[in-house]
Amino acid sequence: MLQAVDDLYRGQASRARVTMSVTTKHWTRTLEMESWTLGTDRSLIRILQPKKERGTATLMVARDLFTYLSKTDRTIKISGAMMGGAWMGSHFTNDDLVRSSRLSEDFDATLSGRGVVEGAEIYQFTLTPKEGAAVVWGKIVVSIRAADLMPIAQVFHDEDGAAIKSLTFHDFRTVQGRTVPFSMRMLPLDKPGESTEIRYTELDYGIALKPSFFSVQNLRAL
Repeated sequence: MLQAVDDLYRGQASRARVTMSVTTKHWTRTLEMESWTLGTDRSLIRILQPKKERGTATLMVARDLFTYLSKTDRTIKISGAMMGGAWMGSHFTNDDLVRSSRLSEDFDATLSGRGVVEGAEIYQFTLTPKEGAAVVWGKIVVSIRAADLMPIAQVFHDEDGAAIKSLTFHDFRTVQGRTVPFSMRMLPLDKPGESTEIRYTELDYGIALKPSFFSVQNLRAL
């Protein structure tokens, strides 16, 4: 189940169009993006709109993350100290993008509950870090639909047990034989009213891509 959650959007290869809407206490913004993935460890995301940020792009290869800033024509490698920073001003972090930890490998899972949400039976698992795992969370509570093993929510807690943020999944659709949520929403639980929603407007798993596509050179050239 956790392997399926880890690789939810990862096909052999994919291309997508995405909108990201960010709401904070002081402002709101919407970005339109195009993304490509290959396997579980390569992705490239490029901003299409707004015009002033068009061409800004992010590249992930394994656990390395690079950002190209179109305004200044600079490429920056994101260091370990910057992984907790906000990605593109959203409530998702750079580490969320890289997914440097895997639920199925870095956590021990305990079935902690069963219930019904919106008419669907769900399993709830409490995940605690394995000894020596390089993770920042004290625990993660994951809710998964019993019928198709789709995730519906993840709640992230710090080492003191306080809930810090929640990630929920919505609008499930089947694309080329894969069922995926077309919308996910991140809520910072210490900032009421704030959120980031990512919504897929196009998703194609039939594209052919080579590893060479995911390069720093291509990050600048797209």
